[in-house]
Amino acid sequence: MVVIGRRSIGDTVFVVVNYTILTLFFLLCIYPFYYIFIYSISDPKEAAKGLSVLFLPVKPTLSNYVEVFKMDGIVHATFISVARTVIGTLITVVCCGFFAYLVTKPLYFRKFIYRMMIVTMYVGGGLIPWYVTMRMYHMYNNFLVYVIPSALSAMNVILIKTFIEQLPASLEESARLDGAGYMRIFLQIIAPLSKPILATIVVFSAVGQWGSWFDNYILVTPENLKTIQLMLYDMVRRANVISNATNIAAQLAAMDEKMTPMAIRMTVTMVVTFPIILVYPFMQRYFIKGIMMGAIKG
Repeated sequence: MVVIGRRSIGDTVFVVVNYTILTLFFLLCIYPFYYIFIYSISDPKEAAKGLSVLFLPVKPTLSNYVEVFKMDGIVHATFISVARTVIGTLITVVCCGFFAYLVTKPLYFRKFIYRMMIVTMYVGGGLIPWYVTMRMYHMYNNFLVYVIPSALSAMNVILIKTFIEQLPASLEESARLDGAGYMRIFLQIIAPLSKPILATIVVFSAVGQWGSWFDNYILVTPENLKTIQLMLYDMVRRANVISNATNIAAQLAAMDEKMTPMAIRMTVTMVVTFPIILVYPFMQRYFIKGIMMGAIKG
């Protein structure tokens, strides 16, 4: 076998092919998001011409974002979404974390409760029972519908429970000898040591809360409780109606639109996805470690 330096020709070919495939795969994954971004900052009329926007924005402008944020109630809807994400994530982490810790203790009916929670991952009541249940618990037109139903997640509990079970039991035993109770042990010992998995749950919960809109669509009607996701969904839906109309130009002129329907869709996509992307850089160092250590092991 011919060897070039310390690497054979076969190894060199493998490395080149491997890096080429991975690079192409990376570009295929990142390009759609990049295209949405450059389209959203391009002039709507120029971008609508077709192939003018492929790799660079055409006549870069922020007018699309200005028009989106001129919508009535957009600031208040953003506040509702942020409040929902922050409060809902906090409640989820606290409830899932403490529940996962409790099911590691020798409590009465512990296995039965834990197994019944696991069942919820595979069996659901459906939309109508869920809607009736929310109405019976007075969640209709209530901000709590955003944060209470998601307080406990079976998958999150499994991850946290598995992580906690890997911690040295001697830490709890020492704290119990010093007179610490379950609450104090959890807050001062278990929670600080469980930062990787709790940070992972924060990411999962925050992404889910920020992107959720269906509960708002079904159970909330007041404008002062509308989230930015539902508001922007309505905006995209109206844009689609206009784009499918017979006389698009007349429709746009009548509404005094400064954006094309495609520009609306692209801009709204960026508005909805960009804030949650900012969470990942701060949680990345915990994320992989939390998933690996909190994974289900046989």
